[in-house]
Amino acid sequence: MTWQRLILRGWFGRRSADSSDDSGPHPGLAGWLGPDAVEVRPRFVAVGDQLAATLVVTGYPAEVSPGWLEPLLSYPGRVDVALHIDPVPVPVAVQRLRRQRARLESTRRVEYGRGKLDDPETEAAAADAADLAYRVARGEGKLFSVGLYITVHTDDEHTLAEELASVRAVAESILLRVAPATFRALRGWLTTLPFGLDLLGVRRTFDTQALAACFPFASPDLPPADPVAGGVTESAVLYGANTASTSLVLWDRFAADNHNSVTLARSGAGKSYLTKLDLLRSLYQGVDALVVDPEGEYTRLADAVGGTVVRVGAPGVRLNPFDLPDAATAGADALTRRALFAHTLLSVLLGGDVTAVERAVLDTAILAAYRASGITADPRTWSRPAPLLGDLQAALDEYGTDLAYDLAARLAPFTTGSWAGLFDGPTTARPQGHLVVFDLRDLADELKTAGMLLTLDAIWGQVDNPRDRKRRLVVVDEAWRLMRDGEGAKFLFRMSKAARKRQAGLAVVTQDAADVLGTELGQAVVANAATQILMRQAPQAIGAVADAFGLSAGEAEFLLAAPRGEGLLLAGSHRVSFAALASDAEDALCQGLETAASEPGADLAAGDQDDDPSVPIPL
Repeated sequence: MTWQRLILRGWFGRRSADSSDDSGPHPGLAGWLGPDAVEVRPRFVAVGDQLAATLVVTGYPAEVSPGWLEPLLSYPGRVDVALHIDPVPVPVAVQRLRRQRARLESTRRVEYGRGKLDDPETEAAAADAADLAYRVARGEGKLFSVGLYITVHTDDEHTLAEELASVRAVAESILLRVAPATFRALRGWLTTLPFGLDLLGVRRTFDTQALAACFPFASPDLPPADPVAGGVTESAVLYGANTASTSLVLWDRFAADNHNSVTLARSGAGKSYLTKLDLLRSLYQGVDALVVDPEGEYTRLADAVGGTVVRVGAPGVRLNPFDLPDAATAGADALTRRALFAHTLLSVLLGGDVTAVERAVLDTAILAAYRASGITADPRTWSRPAPLLGDLQAALDEYGTDLAYDLAARLAPFTTGSWAGLFDGPTTARPQGHLVVFDLRDLADELKTAGMLLTLDAIWGQVDNPRDRKRRLVVVDEAWRLMRDGEGAKFLFRMSKAARKRQAGLAVVTQDAADVLGTELGQAVVANAATQILMRQAPQAIGAVADAFGLSAGEAEFLLAAPRGEGLLLAGSHRVSFAALASDAEDALCQGLETAASEPGADLAAGDQDDDPSVPIPL
């Protein structure tokens, strides 16, 4: 057969630069709408300086799983995959299924009359046809006419033959039968162009579930963002790219059983970077966020997005632990709850070794300090100025016992001594806004735990407000500082238990797995986190992490050698490995660059980063 040479002019013609012919409806578009010529050969077409050959899918596997087309879609060469879908009207679908069931039943009876055993393939096909017919009749599914075609592009015939063989092998690995579009090369090429034309007409009938499994972002190990619907919710957050299948990993913590998460990683693995990325994309979805920031890593991000920064421990910034909530939103036991929180804070300030007798004395002094300020159990008195830590010390002095004098002396550093700056006045900073960052960088090490408790209490005051119910994300970075203190771990445990009922999620981020997994309270916090993220782990901790999270040997090896910014997302029985993805602007914000808002192209290696400011996360 002689070769044909087809010259397509007009829409597919390329005009020369000196051409003066302006005829045609769109003379300026001809230069980039197509090649100069298309040369049609029996097995391929020459499109400009490229060769293109089309493979037609003629056979499909009996069963498919989500993302079953991923090997073809992620093929490293230049391959166009076209999926043509046409819905089949319900009356036509019902008629076809009826004929198919009759044909299968007839085959079964003929084989039975000949004394042959039942054919397993015929039995399975009959059962599938019956199930599909019932689902179509109930409106639970529909039928679609689907054509799948693959066009391979190369530079020369030898490479084209090799690429076709390689694509055939990939197709056969997922149980697809393919055939070349011999003598229909032009039709095949046009069919895979974005024209919506199926000029080959090799179709197969799919039901709704099988067609949905062709979705390019689906993946066998991608946890559904909505466990009930089995799909992706509108508020799902993009975590990154699936390292196994190059698809996208999206997850909605608010669609899970609870909204809490825990992130464990060694220093320098990129956990703070990923947490900032999750936080930033949650803000896109209308989620309010509150951050406990021990190292001042989130302040630039908050400034860039119009958030509020409360620099706890800075001169003139105070948080009064005796503040009462607004009487309009507080419960009848608000005063009692504040007294109990004061006990928790005082236990931390006094070193944690408070005896039962000392607690009794402190309780009497706390109530006396409230009465001295005119505050009683009557909610009408709660709007009066709350007492200060110095008022509690004065109440202890008035108690008049040696034990009370001893307790007052132990509180002196926090009222009149070196650490009085945080407690020597009423509250000066009110956390308000869509993003509030509590920067604890200026706190002395001796006040870190107390400052975290005050911060968590201020956060809980917002989360527990019944008049302002909205989705909130509470991020506690470097949580090992709080886990090492018994009262701080208890506070985190209570928040992880009760946050879900208030549409809030607790995100615990730490680099020390031993502090989280080595205590019963830490293990309870992990158990109450439906979303668990593991990044690179230290060899000394991988054993405990693998046992706690039920990791396989391969997953443990992955965490030992995971590059910066990669990790495992665990959600119930689902788990997926991913690599964080960020735009240039997000990358600059997450690294804390001062030029993030004004210079998107700034050097990304120059800013603050998680644990190691000198090494940027490769994305």
